Amino acid sequence: MLLLLPPLLRPFARLHTPGSAATRRLLHISRNRRKDGLRTVSSQDSGEQTVKGNNNPQRDKENYDLSKYPVENIRNFSIIAHVDHGKSTLADRLLEITGAIIKTEHNKQVLDKLQVERERGITVKAQTATLFYSHAGKTYLLNLIDTPGHVDFSYEVSRSLSACQGVLLIVDANEGIQAQTVANFFLAFESQLMIIPVINKIDLKHANPDRVEKQIEKVFDIPKEECIRISAKLGTNIDRVLEAVVEKIPPPRANISDPMRALVFDSTYDHYRGVIASIALFDGLVQKGDKIMSSYTKKVYEVNEVGILRPDQYPVEQLCAGQVGYLVAGMKDVKEAQIGDTLYLQKHPVEPLAGFKPAKPMVFAGMYPIDQSEYTNLRKAVEKLTLNDSSVTVHRDSSPALGAGWRLGFLGLLHMEVFNQRLEQEYNASVILTAPTVPYKAVLQLSSKLIKEYGEEEITILNPCHFPDRNQVKEYLEPVVIGTILSPDDYIGKIISLCKNRRGIQKNMVYIDEQRVMMQYQFPLNEIVVDFYDSLKSLSSGYAREKAYFSGKAIAERLKETIPQQLFEIAIQAAIGGKVIARETIKAVRKNVLAKCYGGDITRKMKLLKRQAEGKKRMRKIGNVEIPKDAFINILKRQKDK
Repeated sequence: MLLLLPPLLRPFARLHTPGSAATRRLLHISRNRRKDGLRTVSSQDSGEQTVKGNNNPQRDKENYDLSKYPVENIRNFSIIAHVDHGKSTLADRLLEITGAIIKTEHNKQVLDKLQVERERGITVKAQTATLFYSHAGKTYLLNLIDTPGHVDFSYEVSRSLSACQGVLLIVDANEGIQAQTVANFFLAFESQLMIIPVINKIDLKHANPDRVEKQIEKVFDIPKEECIRISAKLGTNIDRVLEAVVEKIPPPRANISDPMRALVFDSTYDHYRGVIASIALFDGLVQKGDKIMSSYTKKVYEVNEVGILRPDQYPVEQLCAGQVGYLVAGMKDVKEAQIGDTLYLQKHPVEPLAGFKPAKPMVFAGMYPIDQSEYTNLRKAVEKLTLNDSSVTVHRDSSPALGAGWRLGFLGLLHMEVFNQRLEQEYNASVILTAPTVPYKAVLQLSSKLIKEYGEEEITILNPCHFPDRNQVKEYLEPVVIGTILSPDDYIGKIISLCKNRRGIQKNMVYIDEQRVMMQYQFPLNEIVVDFYDSLKSLSSGYAREKAYFSGKAIAERLKETIPQQLFEIAIQAAIGGKVIARETIKAVRKNVLAKCYGGDITRKMKLLKRQAEGKKRMRKIGNVEIPKDAFINILKRQKDK
């Protein structure tokens, strides 16, 4: 059972319901547009072709002349799927069978180059590889993009699709359709790409490809005859996947005779060469020595190197229309390489390409250096990493306890964890990351003074410290998402109870086969962003709806445990606006003033105690409490619910 959180807050109500007439019509139009005179081959076609790709790794030593590949012999495609459905394994087999890498037992996650990807066993960054494949007497240039499967990295998927004309939609033969399968399908469907369904892991003991084919036909309205059954692990039927790519996916719409126009869909930073931009060439050609201009910065650069990925970087003489590769042009400042930018020849200005919609952050957290002397180094590290991950938003922030830092926006919790891990591994940066929050909006009272103070009537609040007073606000607004849950029908009752406890509103429920159900709920983002997935897996009952008192009391208790005792009493209060909802008291450290009193009149003892109390009362008026940084960090960490 899995949860889908659309990262762009795009309501599912706008999407066509599975199996609807509108969906069938659009799919039919999409298929017809993509045929372009090519023969459509179903998975049941006989007469399998032998793959004639060169398996000799020495071919990479040759000087590739990409100009000999006309546009009609180019295929650009992505692999999309839910997490752990076998995308990277299929990519490994495609690299092997086309001769891009040597076939060995150690080929696992070849395209997953980051340390965090290999440690977690997931794809975080979309990676490109150029393949050469011979079929029916022609040699084709295939540009493959392996994409992440987790919802937190779906912005990577949407960017990758901009450089493609088709996708391989991978579905696990054992698990069937899952949440991100649905999300990625609609990303490709809305982009009008040719979708080739591939059922993977047919070698598993409990694999049921017949059931999965029925799911694909019911949910996506794709005939089951078009599904290709494979085992990426064993290499079964991989040649049929390549045949389908060549025969079903159309060539890019590009013209080599037009002026050069390239879209930057990804980029990385190299300490020696500067920015390395991944580009999709829509028109013309580009080669070393060309003077190119950025439509975003209007700066002129000289091309130092162009090349393809096999899967490592391999320089070539030129990149031509319809091809995908990389470009190095001496961009030393990370701000110069913008994702979605259009590059063109200086002497031949062109109309910029559409670019990408900006990502909408779902989760915000404060990031601060452990030592303020490391602020400059951390700033440079954040700038370079955000160049490689443009979905992260960065705003400067400061804290009285932690000093100068940033307020970062992420697409989800895993995205935040991976970003922090990459900072540590790739830039050796140690940071303090505060507890995650979601953005809110406040509609202010109609007052010229308030509007002048805040700048507008409706304000967005990213930091809890910036909430305006309750008396100044007409209403608060919270972000809402549409979540899709797929589960065996045995757990329906418990899942519905969990969703209700999280203020979920059911929008739809449909059986995708005899045992599995797909439910759509509208959730407040704050209710599910942190621990809903874990609760869903364990089928716990979740939280009660009103949690302000319990949250405030828990924080006050943790502060009581972490702040050291003082010579005077300290009151800790949790308040909403002017209303105190919880309180804890740290007792004062007391000297035993009666220690030297052995018997005697009680009035003397009372006099000493009264004098001590008056002294502590005066001290409370002028005393300051210095909160240790470690204590502040501890109370920001999310605690397990008791």
